[in-house]
Amino acid sequence: MTVMTAAAIEDFLDEVFPQRTGTIEGVDEMRATMSLAIEDEHLRPGASVSGPTLMGLADVCLYVAILAQIGPEPMAVTSDLHCRFLRRPRGDRDVIANAHILKLGRRLAVGEVQLFSAGDERPMALVTATYALPDSD
Repeated sequence: MTVMTAAAIEDFLDEVFPQRTGTIEGVDEMRATMSLAIEDEHLRPGASVSGPTLMGLADVCLYVAILAQIGPEPMAVTSDLHCRFLRRPRGDRDVIANAHILKLGRRLAVGEVQLFSAGDERPMALVTATYALPDSD
């Protein structure tokens, strides 16, 4: 069961992390989905979406999935992130990120994020990441 809705997370992020990338499409038990409308600033030479853009969206998407489970926590921070680029990220389509929390403990959350070009069922990147969670005391 989630403790925050997508709208509540958007409001929280507007306050504590306004420079984030992407739009929350939905949250569910241990999951979140986000999208990013691609603009020129997200492209690298060759009209491909840049790696930093993809990794940034994946990082925020996993953070959103975690917030949906634990509530508003500005100090949950990324402690590890690994990205595997699987195919060319098309610059003429939005990017969709689907995050899934694999383990949610007291101190760490581990998850994976699959990134897709809109309209393509094949993932273009797979990100695994760990978040350090602050003490709840």
